[in-house]
Amino acid sequence: MSSNTTSKTYSFQSPHDAAEYFLDQGWTDGLPINIPTETAVARFVEFSGRPGQDIIGVEPVKNREITLEKVAINAVMSGCKPEYFPVLLAAVEALLEPEFNLHGITASTMGAGILTVVSGPIAKDIGINGGISVFGPGHQANATIGRALRLFVINCTGSRSGEIDKATLGHAGKYTWCITENEDFRPWPNTSEDRGFKIGSNTVSVFAGLSPTQVSNHSSQDPENILRSFRDALFAAGPNQGEIVIIFCPEHVQSISRAGWTKSQVRDFLYETAVRSDTEWGFGSIPPGPKPSGSAMTHSALTPDSFTLLVAGGAAGAFSSVIPLWASGVGSNSVTKEII
Repeated sequence: MSSNTTSKTYSFQSPHDAAEYFLDQGWTDGLPINIPTETAVARFVEFSGRPGQDIIGVEPVKNREITLEKVAINAVMSGCKPEYFPVLLAAVEALLEPEFNLHGITASTMGAGILTVVSGPIAKDIGINGGISVFGPGHQANATIGRALRLFVINCTGSRSGEIDKATLGHAGKYTWCITENEDFRPWPNTSEDRGFKIGSNTVSVFAGLSPTQVSNHSSQDPENILRSFRDALFAAGPNQGEIVIIFCPEHVQSISRAGWTKSQVRDFLYETAVRSDTEWGFGSIPPGPKPSGSAMTHSALTPDSFTLLVAGGAAGAFSSVIPLWASGVGSNSVTKEII
């Protein structure tokens, strides 16, 4: 770090001693870290072209000012490269917006993870995976950007497991959950364009995501049949949904696109599927016996625009996904920021 650093520094006999100390203090996610030396942190600060003391934002509940230097420290710890830093800074800005309700999602027993979606040319430039095993391991940019955001939450907001973080179960996305869309198969505008940014803009969107539910349909190429397959997962997500994320795999989206369906048509059909009365229930894996009462989702907040539609995953395998959001997508709103 530069001589103007405001962060406390420590001295250790060895990197192992430093790593053990960080672990003992609760400053990690339980996995090994890169030691945030002054030199390493300074590379990130210099890459940003801004002073380390710049205020990125203020955590609205605890009123904590978050400096660029603090974000850089967690970026180093996570294993990020400096070229990932602009994405991380924009994501932190998004997390700190009051409508995201960061304190709520991290203190809740519901156990949400931070789903981070990067849109625009920067995703390819820095190697973010949107294809095979999009939620899985093997890609440094995905793994470390998502992890850096979790470390930021732990260290800059105090949300440590068992302290502020009271998740009953949580899920693996709380370690890291950063993706992009599969640009080779995306037939529709991406999330950035959906949200009013110019084509080619680099943005990052954050969602308070609960555990994904996989949706399989290998038996049909008909759009209506494919989209009806989502009803079980939508019912499982529960009522009162204000926002929900649908990840379409390439096989499903190709069938839908070949039939000429637009993104708006897909949203409209999902909306009708979600709110259709239980008198029409009768497909999927619901066993014989009493049917669920009510509709899959019923709430005045639910509209066709409640569905955020993404295209991601590998080209082989007709597996898509429904990702419910914390507090039914009402208590926390997703936020999109442009990457500068």
